[in-house]
Amino acid sequence: MTAAPGRRSSTFTRLLRHGFTDPSAAERLLDSAELSGVRNDPVLLEALGATADPDLALLGLVRLLEAQPGRELLDTVIAAKPFRDRLLGVLGASAALAEHLARHPGDWHALVTYEPRDLHPGVEEFERGLAEATDPVALRVAYRRCLLSIAARDVCGTTDLAETAAELADLATATLRAALAIARAAAPEDAALCRLAVIAMGKCGGHELNYVSDVDVIFVGEAVDGADEGKALRAATKLASHLMRVCSETTVEGSIWPVDANLRPEGRNGPLVRTLASHLAYYQRWAKTWEFQALLKARPVAGDLELGEEYVAALEPLVWKAAERENFVADVQKMRRRVVENIPVAELDRQLKLGPGGLRDVEFAVQLLQLVHGREDGSLRSGTTLDALQALAAGGYVGRADAAQLDDAYRFLRSMEHRIQLYRLRRTHLVPEDEADLRRLGRSLGLRADPVTDLNREWKRHASVVRRLHEKLFYRPLLDAVAQLGPGEIRLSAGAARERLVALGYADPASALRHLEALASGVSRKAAIQRTLLPVLLGWFAESADPDAGLLTFRKVSDALGKTPWYLRLLRDEGAAAENLARVLSAGRLAPDLLMRAPEAVALLGDGDGGGLAPRGRAGLEQEILAAVGRAEGAVQGVTAARGVRRRELFRTAAADIVGSYGTETQPAEPDQGALVERVGAAVSDLTAATLAGTLRAVVREGWGDTLPTRFAVIGMGRFGGHELGYGSDADVLFVHEPREGVEERAASEAANKVVSEMRRLLQIPSADPPLLIDADLRPEGKSGPLVRTLTSYAAYYRRWSLVWEAQALLRAEPVAGDEELGRRFVELIDPLRYPAAGLGDDAVREIRRLKARMESERMPRGADPKLHTKLGPGGLSDVEWTVQLLQMRHGAQVPGLRTTRTRAALVAARDAGFITADDTQVLDEAWVLATRVRNAVMLVRGRAGDTFPTVARELAAVGRYLGYGPGHAGDMLEDYRRTARRARGVVEELFYGA
Repeated sequence: MTAAPGRRSSTFTRLLRHGFTDPSAAERLLDSAELSGVRNDPVLLEALGATADPDLALLGLVRLLEAQPGRELLDTVIAAKPFRDRLLGVLGASAALAEHLARHPGDWHALVTYEPRDLHPGVEEFERGLAEATDPVALRVAYRRCLLSIAARDVCGTTDLAETAAELADLATATLRAALAIARAAAPEDAALCRLAVIAMGKCGGHELNYVSDVDVIFVGEAVDGADEGKALRAATKLASHLMRVCSETTVEGSIWPVDANLRPEGRNGPLVRTLASHLAYYQRWAKTWEFQALLKARPVAGDLELGEEYVAALEPLVWKAAERENFVADVQKMRRRVVENIPVAELDRQLKLGPGGLRDVEFAVQLLQLVHGREDGSLRSGTTLDALQALAAGGYVGRADAAQLDDAYRFLRSMEHRIQLYRLRRTHLVPEDEADLRRLGRSLGLRADPVTDLNREWKRHASVVRRLHEKLFYRPLLDAVAQLGPGEIRLSAGAARERLVALGYADPASALRHLEALASGVSRKAAIQRTLLPVLLGWFAESADPDAGLLTFRKVSDALGKTPWYLRLLRDEGAAAENLARVLSAGRLAPDLLMRAPEAVALLGDGDGGGLAPRGRAGLEQEILAAVGRAEGAVQGVTAARGVRRRELFRTAAADIVGSYGTETQPAEPDQGALVERVGAAVSDLTAATLAGTLRAVVREGWGDTLPTRFAVIGMGRFGGHELGYGSDADVLFVHEPREGVEERAASEAANKVVSEMRRLLQIPSADPPLLIDADLRPEGKSGPLVRTLTSYAAYYRRWSLVWEAQALLRAEPVAGDEELGRRFVELIDPLRYPAAGLGDDAVREIRRLKARMESERMPRGADPKLHTKLGPGGLSDVEWTVQLLQMRHGAQVPGLRTTRTRAALVAARDAGFITADDTQVLDEAWVLATRVRNAVMLVRGRAGDTFPTVARELAAVGRYLGYGPGHAGDMLEDYRRTARRARGVVEELFYGA
């Protein structure tokens, strides 16, 4: 059969045409003695070409023929088309089953005849197929023989995905029964002492098993009449253990599959076998939400079936009450997130089961809806995913179109999973990377034109459908419940809609439904877009601590902007805008309050021309505010414009902070908490400085025209000077002036005082914009001293009267507005005071420590928990800042890096100079950042400033979400804060108090 040099044989060409990838090897196999007489048979070549992998099928056929004693098999292959298709189909799809046939050459007879009962065998038929297996090795051989027939029906299309999965579950049931029979035969005395029921869980219990999967079980044991319960349970445990070994252990014939009993109460730490009463007691008292979710698929399959039914009947009422548990949906979603987070990064894009848009997304969604609505509707109580999805659609709990798309996607993904596992009979959920494996997989699913390209396209398409729908599945029917549906369409009842909203975390479902009706009912274009947006938005709201507030504010924003052409288009078309809005509206009160005062600021949340959420910077802000003041008619109008810019920019800053803290579907949360703190501190401080500059310009312009009779500067103090302002911070300042040449000091002083008075008044006039409070209490002589001093007066006071606390306060002094030259000279004046050349004497150090101790005892609010007070409590802001400031005053004259108004920068400089260890630096920095984040969170959540954690549970949970803690973990947050503060206090005791 050798072709002339340079020319390919006609057989070679035909083999290529029939799908062989290695025609040369195929030619050699066709030339083998086993295929003599049929090597050119077009029927054989056509049948091989119809398989998933013709090369693999031909190799398997030759190996099987080599093991035959005669020609019976070959003659049957050529003569009987149904048998030929079944055998070659299996050989082309499964190297493992081809290996089995080569080892057991007589097992091909299992594929020859198909009686009607063979088309859809059940447990009884499989039990007959395993009946003669009395030891583990024989059981494996018989199991594979039965598996041959299931695989043949599958690859030939005789059974669909659901029927194949059900047959695999039935075969598993028969196998568990056979394994238990072997265990009982080996220990008849144990079998006589106990009743043992095997409850299938997971996919086996759901009648939807894979080719290779752990078979999840739970064991229930009882003593027979008259037997001691302890002895009976020990006997039952031996039987159960033996059953697991029969199925799981590797023999010369391999293993069947692992039997996994870890879904039992207490998991692997709990007893393998419990009595029914013990099971019931556990689930009534200790079980977690996921354990009830797992029980959806519980099904007695082996052993004492009567006991198994009693188990299911006893636990079923508890299963259908699971949705009433606190944090029910959050628990389910948290478990789903944990599954995804544990996938190795390298596998994430190849995961069929656990990755985004994978099988688990469909299964979780269906099970969640079953638990919510199955309490009232018994038709939903199926353990089989596709049956349950169909029932949910039939009852109006899921949109019919959504259910149909999910059904189609689930079947495709499960079929991929089946064919991947069938090849080697190995447990895997990863899509292969090898081109030949992908080609075989694609062809096995009927994709013959371009198998690899078509497979990847279809896989991504179906995964995309699942990703898009699995969240919307919960929310779209809620919109149908308040919309006008066409004739014959089934809607979610009002009661079921309220039930679902409660389960999803909405505290006031009646109000939520009213909001949905107001937003989405009607036939307008606006309502149509809302019906598209709301299923996704409702899901994002539900992930927050206060979904009701998010939905209510969304309705208010939509009412205010609904008639503007760009609003809904922004949310629909710009990917980030809708999710950013949902996060911002449901994170607390501050950002929504700022937005509602000027809803058009929602444009900042988009990707386009709104400027996004990046901070503007002081120069840009000051330029905009000064320009607005220049256009205004009078100081009131000018300061109103400045305050309007401030409100918008506060919203931008808060929104960016929330989005960065929560993360989005495309952008994970910012891992560097310090970066978030510095971003907020810098943005709010720059904004405050720009607002003061604009207000100063407006006041001077109205009262004196272009030039004030005295040079005037505003010095930022405290957090303002340190670029560390929070959302609720006052602006701590000093005011300094210097009469211009030829102006009397009295006239200059009157002008300066009038400027200060007018600035304070205008920035606090009640309006839609938040006030900016100016606090000048850090001035010389405090509240008793003049609001404004000349530079000469400051110099005289500091030379004669300055106290150590005033020098300490000046560590944060920095010019922020007004005359730059005057501000620079003020800094030159105070530098020797705050960074004394000789450092601090012992008396000064003692005075600072005394003041700190006095402040801790006198200023702590009555009733507050000191350990949770972020400002004055041990390890709080005051502790860290005073420790750093003591180092600055002691060593700032000699170490330039310490001459900064910023706490974190000074801390790093102290470390670099060797005054504090790297470990202690990290401890103090973490405590300072955390305390600052808590204060920011409290303001964002409550809309008013606070130095301690909220006491209202929902507000506390919202602070937790902002700080990265999931639902139900507020206690962990408080404990983490205490631990962080406690460690910081230990460093403070050493560095500040010298302990």
